[in-house]
Amino acid sequence: MPMVWTRAPFRRLTAAILAVVLTAALGGCVPGPKPPAPVSPDSGYRAVLEQFGRRLLDDGAPAVLIQVRVGGDEWSAAYGVRNLNSPTRAEITDPVHIGGVTKSMVAVCVLKLAEEGRLELDAPVSTYLPEFNKVMHPPGPVTVRQLLQHRSGMPSVDGPLFDPATVREALTTKVSLADLLAMAGRISWQAKLAQGFEYSNSNYIALALIVERLSGRRIGEMISTDIIEPLGLSETMMTAAGPAPLSMIHGYIALDRKQLDVTYPAAQIDNASGGMVSSVADVNTFYRALLQNKLLKPATITQMESPLYARYGLGVVRWNDLCTNDFYYGHPGDVPGYGTITMTSADGTRQLTMAVAYPPEPLPRGDTHILHQMESIAEDTLNATCKTGPTGPLNNAAGSPG
Repeated sequence: MPMVWTRAPFRRLTAAILAVVLTAALGGCVPGPKPPAPVSPDSGYRAVLEQFGRRLLDDGAPAVLIQVRVGGDEWSAAYGVRNLNSPTRAEITDPVHIGGVTKSMVAVCVLKLAEEGRLELDAPVSTYLPEFNKVMHPPGPVTVRQLLQHRSGMPSVDGPLFDPATVREALTTKVSLADLLAMAGRISWQAKLAQGFEYSNSNYIALALIVERLSGRRIGEMISTDIIEPLGLSETMMTAAGPAPLSMIHGYIALDRKQLDVTYPAAQIDNASGGMVSSVADVNTFYRALLQNKLLKPATITQMESPLYARYGLGVVRWNDLCTNDFYYGHPGDVPGYGTITMTSADGTRQLTMAVAYPPEPLPRGDTHILHQMESIAEDTLNATCKTGPTGPLNNAAGSPG
């Protein structure tokens, strides 16, 4: 789904609450010139996260999952139920659709091919996909790097894929990557002399096709080989044919004034723009490994972290880290029924991942404001994880009543 950078007014409320709570917890201390040490959620922001999670439940969200990692400490909370038709409580290990977070994983596969010398980031896409120009009719040359950065100007395929008139078909009909690209190719491409940042899921459909063409394997298999297996991510998988995992959090939309389960739509099978399923813990583990150079070389990570426009690098988004004057890296995820936000400090030691099964709403959805709020509270929370002085242990609230 399209990414929007604007902040909701909730940002100011979150910051105000954190300021009051942390001032009381820290006795009004002012950080010194040295980099501040992390502080546990018990020092204030745990209450803000709990309040936010319960408020979403009150607004109709089936489930909210949150995990914060600070140094060697961890705090997790699971609110709500797995399924609105069952009383089974949500658990912190339950998988959800992570939407756009998939793009960071696809980017790793692309960049590993570049490290192996099998792909040039500044080469035209048509070098690896000869049919690209014929299918997409671009106004000029498009490079692999531009796809990674969302600077190609490609029209996004998500509109026709999850249109209210066709959403039932999307739930039951698989669409291949080639067909998704062809769908995007039927949308008018707006020619521009200089192409800036323009978020489009079609970029990562094309990237996945490049990975598959060069490797001879499906994109889900490559993500498994490059990321899931080395890191032992037991709850992470590409959406596949067949029933959803039993432990999966169910997502819903409203259609024709009825509640529609969108937990495992066929259109997300092997979908490189947003088809991955994972747990909040697995997502944190992935980004920690990525930023600590365990998946790619340091020079490659530097390229990933360096956006040319806006805040988007090569498959990752960055936010300001006020604790270190550096940045947090991660990605939002937004697909029908689900929202995810994940952020990790540049050194991989401070993390927050939050996943929500949205309150059921019609398409086109009005729930993106929830994702904006999640983004704001995540950034403010991580910026509250530092102070001068020692840290305390984190209390684990996984499985807390909701």
